[in-house]
Amino acid sequence: MAIIDIEELSQTLPPNRTIAAIDPGTTTIGLAVSDRGLSFAHPRPVIMRRKFGTDAAALLSALARDEVFALAIGLPINMDGSEGPRAQASRAFARNLGRLTDIPLLFWDERLSTVAAERTLIEMDFSRKKRETKIDSAAAAFILQGVLDRLRSLRRPAPE
Repeated sequence: MAIIDIEELSQTLPPNRTIAAIDPGTTTIGLAVSDRGLSFAHPRPVIMRRKFGTDAAALLSALARDEVFALAIGLPINMDGSEGPRAQASRAFARNLGRLTDIPLLFWDERLSTVAAERTLIEMDFSRKKRETKIDSAAAAFILQGVLDRLRSLRRPAPE
């Protein structure tokens, strides 16, 4: 497993491959996958958390289906920039997952991604019950869209 940063991903990403992002919650893992043009993040069904081995197998199977090159993992950093227990849990998840795959992993600051996802689902008039089943994948889509936007800016030629 390799933990990479966004600049390294930009330099190593082969053409016509997808990127995924996860929002690892306590009861579900939200998942989103890009299109091959790296323009849009598409939410996938959440993975219900059971035990790590089962969760990892379900996640790696989903990533293989979409031929994912790299995986962004949402890192829930506190508003003051510090890392609390949830960030530590995300880092532990990445460490354990990295032992099972060669897919490059990168962390992405996910501050407010769940808030933004919830607001979007409310604007779309999803009921509270339906939001509960979609919130983590919507948050993963916000995380992934941030990664895709940053990749686009890194690949843009600098103005002369």
